[in-house]
Amino acid sequence: MKIFRLLFSIISLSLFSHSFAQNTDSRIYEIIDKISADSIENDIRKLAGFGTRNTFSDTVSTTRGIGAARRFIKSDFDKISTACINCLDVFYQKDFVTPEDGERIPKEAWIVNVVAIQKGTKYPNRYIIMSGDIDSRASNTMDYTTDAPGANDNASGMAGTMEAARVLSQYKFENSIVYVGLSGEEQGLFGGKGLAEYAKKNKWEIIGILNNDMIGNIEGVDGVIDNRSFRIFSEPVPPTESERERNMRRFYGGEVDGNSRQLARYIHKNVKTYMPEMNPMMIYRLDRFGRGGHHRPFNDLGFAGVRIMEAHENYNRQHQDIRTENGIAYGDVVEGVNFNYAKKLTAVNAINLASLAWAPPAPGKVEIGGIVEPSTKLKWEPVNGDIAGYKIYWRDTTSPYWQYSIFVGNVTQFTLEGIVIDNYLFGVAAVGKNGHESLVVFPSGTFR
Repeated sequence: MKIFRLLFSIISLSLFSHSFAQNTDSRIYEIIDKISADSIENDIRKLAGFGTRNTFSDTVSTTRGIGAARRFIKSDFDKISTACINCLDVFYQKDFVTPEDGERIPKEAWIVNVVAIQKGTKYPNRYIIMSGDIDSRASNTMDYTTDAPGANDNASGMAGTMEAARVLSQYKFENSIVYVGLSGEEQGLFGGKGLAEYAKKNKWEIIGILNNDMIGNIEGVDGVIDNRSFRIFSEPVPPTESERERNMRRFYGGEVDGNSRQLARYIHKNVKTYMPEMNPMMIYRLDRFGRGGHHRPFNDLGFAGVRIMEAHENYNRQHQDIRTENGIAYGDVVEGVNFNYAKKLTAVNAINLASLAWAPPAPGKVEIGGIVEPSTKLKWEPVNGDIAGYKIYWRDTTSPYWQYSIFVGNVTQFTLEGIVIDNYLFGVAAVGKNGHESLVVFPSGTFR
């Protein structure tokens, strides 16, 4: 009888979870529909038309160089802000670099990021960030005069960020959203480093950063053509974790349950819910093999961050002078960009920005218990604010995704009867009354 009551309770709670906490939000479908391939194409063509956007290129010209590019981006953010009655705070954030700061710096220069912040109504100091890179490069990254249109790498990511700002500025969110063009990526991730340090200095509570680097190519150098798959790169655990946390992992698990990995899982689940035609590929790696992107400086400071990009790269178009050799065309030109695909990946970003910006904060200090018991106990610190409650997630230890969940209401502890702690991994998310969920929080401590 006790087992029957337990099963009935779990089924009832699961049904309640499905009927309430897992309902889709029609506004998310609206956002997908509003993303415009034509708008993205126009911005990519404009950015590629500046000839080169090398970090050390011309800053005075109105038609060529990184100076003209960043002024165009700021002007576009300003226009978007005007259209939404000054809903964006638009500004330049900059840092100075010299040749002593890195081997790819040929001369002194300002690394200038273009930032647009859409302040949240309820949690204005909590930020979810979408980034694209402003700069481009030729075959020789030290060459700042040769044409380097950088249409896919990374005018596509920058144009997607601008388009997300245009669409999402039409809505109000509880948390703040940051749309940013980062500079100095090709010289050593300097723009991301500068903004991450700026965020830490100003005590931003960062939910996560979605770094978009090359979201417009569907034809791989290996001949594969795929306009639905994309990759989500995320590191397993933060590099800032303590020795205690590392030691705990030996006994309690969690080798792939850091904050960046939870952000990747969130994106994967959201895309499967709202864009089932897409194929999100979770890549268990910080970035491509031996390479890096602008989410890494945020990871370095302990913030959650992922890289979103195309599934199949074409190396003939990356970091190449424009030329033709042995019948092969090299160079990152506009003709190599698929604008409808860039639209899809922009939508992937936009729906996750919106979902997280509408979600409550994640529960604090999740702890787990249930050693040598036929059950698992979880408790957590409550979220400040009026929320619907909390959802417990669990999965097989070998599963990359959360497989099971139960909405437990507005409580701060719950026991999963009959769920043996040894066989699964667990986490807890907060659920808003609008149905949107926070990131899942993996337990950071134990109790009896």
